[in-house]
Amino acid sequence: MGLALPLATAALMLAWVPHVTCARSSSHVLPRCLSNSSSHILVSYKVDPSSSSSSKKMADCSDDFRTNFLRVLQSRRKILEVPPTVEHGNPIADPLYQNKKPLPSKMAMETCPRKEVEGLQEKLVEENLYLITEEGEQGRLPVLILSLKDDAHKRKPAIVFLHSSYMCKEWLRPLLEAYASRGYVSIAIDSRYHGERAHTNTTYVDALVSAWRMGDTMPFIFDTVWDLIKLADYLVERDDIDPAQIGITGESLGGMHAWFAAAADARYSVAVPIIGIQGFRWAIDNDKWQARADSIKPLFEAARLDLGKSAIDKEVVEKVWDRIAPGLDSEFDSPYSVPAIAPRPLLVLNGADDPRCPLSGLKTPEERTSTAYKSFGSADKFKLIAEPGIGHQMTSSMVKEASDWFDRFLN
Repeated sequence: MGLALPLATAALMLAWVPHVTCARSSSHVLPRCLSNSSSHILVSYKVDPSSSSSSKKMADCSDDFRTNFLRVLQSRRKILEVPPTVEHGNPIADPLYQNKKPLPSKMAMETCPRKEVEGLQEKLVEENLYLITEEGEQGRLPVLILSLKDDAHKRKPAIVFLHSSYMCKEWLRPLLEAYASRGYVSIAIDSRYHGERAHTNTTYVDALVSAWRMGDTMPFIFDTVWDLIKLADYLVERDDIDPAQIGITGESLGGMHAWFAAAADARYSVAVPIIGIQGFRWAIDNDKWQARADSIKPLFEAARLDLGKSAIDKEVVEKVWDRIAPGLDSEFDSPYSVPAIAPRPLLVLNGADDPRCPLSGLKTPEERTSTAYKSFGSADKFKLIAEPGIGHQMTSSMVKEASDWFDRFLN
């Protein structure tokens, strides 16, 4: 039985666009605000009339990014509005992990600070539900929520946790329990073609290949961001969550989801992307795209064959991104999307030696984001930490830094 809920959908009031193609060049595509053109206001922060022109310009840039990005998200939705429905679910006894045998260690997650609560397991409230975000099988979003029993029924800060490629929401339980013990409402979802939204060990890569060949879905990052916007609609209506105190974080693919969701939806008030932020255009221009392509290699091999190439090269990579995530290596790349999170608190955690997220590719995004935060008078709300000697790996140190950041700005 579905439960209808009043959802806040003001951020999604753009007209449906049947097809979107994002222009790309090696010099990037600038948002209109950076060329002094007028911008369409979609979701904006109220800027004090006495504030500097630079802060107003940055606010316009953020509005411009959101307008264009949401238009792309909407371009591959068959029907924009579906009945706002929540369905009750059950715990998953045997979650599906794709292409992950043996499973990696949970050690880093298990070091997350937690409060000593006597009888914690008995005091945890677990909810399993499905949120309908659009038509079709993939429009049924599985959600896992953990919180402590609260007889006072107070609104609490909440954090959305996002898993890496081939994993699922159940993998994140050590983090969910640790944050719940400290008074947060902890939320995890299965991203598109993962967990309950997958049926085989190749569901995700099959969806990527299909998106390349059919051009009708965006399973790499963008479709899950649509889900996260709809998730925010639901979370702000819950009686146990403070709608002004919703954080978001994730690892690897989940870090990319957190990055773009925070950029697209200002209701995510604090963001901590972990080993996710990178420069897609920079990687292509500097011949550093190989590690990212290798992480989803069947997609790029299929594109290589379809394009009649003897090897995966720069052209293959460009065409794949243009097809399955329009604008990812141009107007929505990190130099333009990450500054859109300002002035909300943002902590970026990467490994200094991560080949999938090369540190050199973050120089321009970091500089532009720092400028954005300074223009709002919020320089202390942005920080990038690149852990020395660490590749594409979430470490205990990163888990602790994320925990401290959320405690500082949410709790």
